Amino acid sequence: MKKLFDELSYEVSKCTTQKYSTSFSLGILALKPSIRPAIYAVYGYVRLADEIVDSFHGYDKEKLLKRLQMETDEAIQEGISLNPILHSFQEVVRQYAIDQQLIRQFLHSMEMDLHQIDYNSTLYNEYIHGSAEVVGLMCLQIFTEGNKQQYEKLKPFAMKLGSAFQKVNFLRDLKDDYQVLGRTYFPSLNMSVFNNTVKLRIEKEIEEEFKEALQGIKKLPGSSIFGVYLAYRYYLSLFEKIKKTSSQHMLQRRIRIANSQKILVALKSYIRYKSAYF
Repeated sequence: MKKLFDELSYEVSKCTTQKYSTSFSLGILALKPSIRPAIYAVYGYVRLADEIVDSFHGYDKEKLLKRLQMETDEAIQEGISLNPILHSFQEVVRQYAIDQQLIRQFLHSMEMDLHQIDYNSTLYNEYIHGSAEVVGLMCLQIFTEGNKQQYEKLKPFAMKLGSAFQKVNFLRDLKDDYQVLGRTYFPSLNMSVFNNTVKLRIEKEIEEEFKEALQGIKKLPGSSIFGVYLAYRYYLSLFEKIKKTSSQHMLQRRIRIANSQKILVALKSYIRYKSAYF
């Protein structure tokens, strides 16, 4: 009967993904059906940790995060968890031999969010690696399905894509991160002097990473190439909207892409993908 619990666990991770991210949900639908549950499981786990540090106000976040870390280690070791999201995640970790160091690095970045940190370049890169690049690497281990040579070849590109996604998120969430959570990730950024010149410098950095990442997307296995390309195009469209928004307005509202626009992006992306024009 454990099969029913396994199915329920993956379904909970899928529902979590759909609830929190339309973009990633649509991107996952473009993956080969056999690997979709595994990616849902990774996203569900990442979202669970992220919610602890971002949303569980009034609770002991540090205690909750440490509990998650302990329960993660136990679940992977024992091959089971009573937490459905964690149960599906541990199965994926074991099935695809995901490097547990990646999980530790991810949780370390989540722990960084619990503290007020004056980010310099070193800490900035450390945070991005743990919060985004390693998540890309977890997914890449699923995409390559045990092909270590292919994984090592695509690893730098997966890290660039994760980094670009995270930096776009930083810009999108600038208002809430600063005003609600009291965070500023960009190194030595004084929010009182955040202007279009500073914004442009950050955007150039992101543009370069998007360009590099695209080269790796083209080399992905057929099972995942369109799904990752679609996620790339979603974030690129969000980035283009951010670029058109003044620094002043960035601090007044969160930048979003309407669901109708996402559908249009999906259609255009499919045409570009099928015509090999990407």
